[in-house]
Amino acid sequence: MSDISSIDAVQDMLGQQGYICGRALGTVVFLSLRLGRPLFLEGEAGVGKTEIAKALAAGLDRRLIRLQCYEGLDANSAVYEWNFPAQMVAIRAAEAAHEADRAALTTELFSDEFLIERPLLEALRPDPRGAPILLIDELDRTDAPFEAFLLEALSDFQVTIPEMGTIKAPEPPIVIITSNRTREVHDALKRRCLYHWVDYPDFDREMEILHARAPEAAENLSREVVAFVQQLRTEDLFKKPGVAETIDWAKCLLALDVMTLSPEVIADTLGAILKYQDDIAKLQGSEAKRILDEAKAALEPA
Repeated sequence: MSDISSIDAVQDMLGQQGYICGRALGTVVFLSLRLGRPLFLEGEAGVGKTEIAKALAAGLDRRLIRLQCYEGLDANSAVYEWNFPAQMVAIRAAEAAHEADRAALTTELFSDEFLIERPLLEALRPDPRGAPILLIDELDRTDAPFEAFLLEALSDFQVTIPEMGTIKAPEPPIVIITSNRTREVHDALKRRCLYHWVDYPDFDREMEILHARAPEAAENLSREVVAFVQQLRTEDLFKKPGVAETIDWAKCLLALDVMTLSPEVIADTLGAILKYQDDIAKLQGSEAKRILDEAKAALEPA
């Protein structure tokens, strides 16, 4: 198992998985692991909130269980469902065999054999490698009733299935909750967690990240890419590019054998960093050249 006995050790462990984080984020991850508290990560899309769960799972050699949230998600969809078609087949088979013991059939129908486990129930099951990483991704997409259910489930790390009783985790999972802040998550849930706002990295940090995730990129190209993206984030855009877009763009440029940025190259590859047509339209013509010139000027020594 990886060393997580200190903040530095946690940062090193994450770094070995290609996740470069600052001291503040490393501290809150360390405390979450040490105290067994859920970690609530909030920030813009693409800044690395989901990736930290993947890096933790790889670094700790734990299973990663992901609950992708969406509008209308309810407790049953997150915890369990019964395999209704298989239950119907069992009922028909019992009828054909003229089995009269309805009580025994009911017990059989509502057993593990017909139970479909969803992420929250999976995360409560014992695992030989240790407690899994439970990633509850984009919680802000759900509604208040699901938040209330989640608050109860995370307080006791147990769920109740009416037909089977209460199932409690022998060892609580390591919980990471993310939010893109499309709406405010209730304070009651946040108070159960350790909180951290994941911001866009500064130039040096983003360079470290790009070196870790796209090491084949030349130093000059990497500096131009990061400087351009950093400058682009100061523009009035509907959706500013995240770190994920920086990495994707660098890899696209490498695939095209680009050695240095130019307005023409930027125009051809804007779809790798901007995901809305209105934003792309703003960079047509001389705008891309202006931002590139400003980015290159920022790279020149003072």
